[in-house]
Amino acid sequence: QVRLVESGGGLVQPGDSLRLSCVASGRTFRRYAMGWFRQAPGKEREFVAAVNWGGGSGNSTNYADSVKGRFTIFRDNAKNTVYLQMNSLKPEDTAVYYCAMSFVGPRPQGEFYDYWGQGTQVTVSS
Repeated sequence: QVRLVESGGGLVQPGDSLRLSCVASGRTFRRYAMGWFRQAPGKEREFVAAVNWGGGSGNSTNYADSVKGRFTIFRDNAKNTVYLQMNSLKPEDTAVYYCAMSFVGPRPQGEFYDYWGQGTQVTVSS
């Protein structure tokens, strides 16, 4: 049984930073790609960022255009944890953020992810 638990969300002002964490258990974490997605009220879920498993292909990453240059995804396989560092936050970043695990790779399509966390709320407002 795979379990993904996100944390680190909260209420911040525009321009602030937050770091989300996602701890995985139940699988050999280091063998799987990890991704972050988000869903704002009334909108469809969208891809944010993903990182490869860190093996021979290295820690390759993938980002949505809307977060490039502001968000950074990285992982610590020793802690079974993936992080999303979010800088220069904007009101449009407000959403529930979900981490997910993929056997395929750091793809932007949600259908390639087999396990999902429960989400953590991020609200950016002045």
